[in-house]
Amino acid sequence: MIFDFIKCFIVGGLFCAVGQLLISYTKLTPARILVAFVVAGVVLGAFGVYEPLIEFAGAGATVPLTGFGANLARGIREAVDERGLLGVFTGGLTAAAGGISAAILFGLLVAIIFKSKTKQT
Repeated sequence: MIFDFIKCFIVGGLFCAVGQLLISYTKLTPARILVAFVVAGVVLGAFGVYEPLIEFAGAGATVPLTGFGANLARGIREAVDERGLLGVFTGGLTAAAGGISAAILFGLLVAIIFKSKTKQT
């Protein structure tokens, strides 16, 4: 059981390290890096490469943005199998609805609890 936590920590940490390297050594903005991680997850998920990583690392592979992208690809693949071409438009949203709903809810709670401030330069 402790080995599962170690695998999760190492894989998740490697994703974070790649993100930090991209921030530190490229001119990419954080927003572009986030989008790149999601797109990489979609591409790897579409080709079935990401599933073995999820089985190996668990939350270390599903929690980062690449896991969100792989979840979108899996949802689209399943929806296309069930509904045909219409699944391309509905599958990703259906598969990611829980994560999107949680992000909206927690964002709302944080906005209610904390007072926003303008950035002082």
